[in-house]
Amino acid sequence: MKFLAHFMILSEKENLCKRKGKNMFPSFSYEMPTRVEFGNGAANRAGEEVRKIGCSRVLILSDRGVQKAGLLKKVTDSLDGASVPWELFLDVEPNPKDYNVTAAAEAVRLMKADCLVAVGGGSPIDCAKGVAIVAAAGGRIRDYEGRFKTTAIPLPIIAVPTTAGTASELTFGSVITDTAEKFKFTVKSPLLAPKVALADPEMTATMPRSLTAFTGMDALTHAIEAYTCRAATPFSDAPALVAMELIGKYLRRAWRDGSDREAREGMLLGSLLAGMAFSHSDVAAVHCLAEALGALYDAPHGACNSIALPAVMEYSLDSCTERYARVATCLGLNYGSIEEGAAAAVAEVQQMARDLELPSLSLFGVREEDFEELGCKAEANLSNPDNPRILTKDDYVILLKKLTC
Repeated sequence: MKFLAHFMILSEKENLCKRKGKNMFPSFSYEMPTRVEFGNGAANRAGEEVRKIGCSRVLILSDRGVQKAGLLKKVTDSLDGASVPWELFLDVEPNPKDYNVTAAAEAVRLMKADCLVAVGGGSPIDCAKGVAIVAAAGGRIRDYEGRFKTTAIPLPIIAVPTTAGTASELTFGSVITDTAEKFKFTVKSPLLAPKVALADPEMTATMPRSLTAFTGMDALTHAIEAYTCRAATPFSDAPALVAMELIGKYLRRAWRDGSDREAREGMLLGSLLAGMAFSHSDVAAVHCLAEALGALYDAPHGACNSIALPAVMEYSLDSCTERYARVATCLGLNYGSIEEGAAAAVAEVQQMARDLELPSLSLFGVREEDFEELGCKAEANLSNPDNPRILTKDDYVILLKKLTC
């Protein structure tokens, strides 16, 4: 495949290390706890999978939009067919809140559930991860902020994604909003990874155009940031490269025609691979800005990522030319020099944003008087040091001015 050719090309940094006698590649750790079942109809296996992992009572975490779209029926029919008792918790909000986690953990206690089935986009699945910890270990979800803050075994999760974007169905992290401080924080541990991801492309077919655009660009952001950030490793590079190829090929198609089965399959597969990539690398400044915006304005995470991606790439261009050129190759672009390739990658992502009719941040009521606070929150994000060009608060303010024009 094409990505193998990219993978074998040593970067300037890697060649420099070789000449100096250092390790060719950075040290890293790789862990992939989630079993992924990919394919049309996979959601019909929810009951079977609950039984397979030895559980008997399920709390389904979802939201009312997923319920209204009729996407819960596959899952509930499957649980009924396997004689698994279940209850619904539908009060998961976009950018899941700390009080959503608390309420759902209480629902777990009341029904004595021993398994969570999360059906939806990133919000229900991230919420389920928080619930899994709090239900098992007690306390508040903010108590577990950061990496590896619990040794308690969380409740097992079976995740059924209904969007092709967040890849929360196989990642280790949960992003939750502290409503008192209006701050998004991350809880991260391999223990949080769902036991099983039932990745069923048919579950994504009802996404409207706007959601297809936002979640698809979110997935592209994951792949690009995983590949270009300072924490990238060979094990994150490989899936990131293939993810970019798939998303570059299929995102516009899925947006133009939601019934295009091949495009929906390609996008969900690209999203999964992008999730594998950033789980073993990191995200960067796009996410720092998006999480600050989501916390302050409750703006959709995928939308914020999709709007910010082109501007952050342009800002980071001079610090990441070789890797951006390889992004251009993945997106099917031809170029001469490395510098031309890097510029072509930025231009293509900008064009993709226009083709998908992405709005400016002004759609979410972003106010200039909040720019300083947003810049501070973005700079304080733990992923900011991994951007190819490390941004200060003032840099983020400059980007915000551009993005709200």
